[in-house]
Amino acid sequence: MERSDLPHFKEWLNDPEVTDGLSRYLPVSTAQEENWYDQVLQRSPEEQPLAIEIRAGDAWCLAGNTGLFHLEWTNRSAEFGIFIGDKSNWDKGFGTEAVLLILRHAFHTLNLNRIYLRVLATNPRARRAYEKAGFTLEGTFRQAMFRHGQYVDVHLMSILRSEWKDPQEG
Repeated sequence: MERSDLPHFKEWLNDPEVTDGLSRYLPVSTAQEENWYDQVLQRSPEEQPLAIEIRAGDAWCLAGNTGLFHLEWTNRSAEFGIFIGDKSNWDKGFGTEAVLLILRHAFHTLNLNRIYLRVLATNPRARRAYEKAGFTLEGTFRQAMFRHGQYVDVHLMSILRSEWKDPQEG
């Protein structure tokens, strides 16, 4: 990600339709997004988010970001996060492709053993993408988040290195 990407992220993170599936619920200002970016640069390279870019002809267009965080080197595990903010790229398989690329990086480059994530029960599109990539449901945090006047469940999903099928290996 580059500082020049921040206006896109600010726009997307202020769109209720985009944030409906995320843990965010308050609008974000330019100053807050810049502060977040400065903090991200202080993290280890392994925990810095990556831009999701999609080829459009000869150019690349920013669509969102993804990454690993809460890395636990002793346990060889990390939490996974992703969002596609550009709604014109929803439901086209780009989320699933980004998940597969991050898993390849996690297992082949970083030598991690377990990747986990949290997904709102009200976000079936994301859950389908995670299941396509091989994640399985571990459990449910019942009524763990308050969204739109009601409590919703949060699903905990994970994938182990031994369960992952790398599409590039056939």
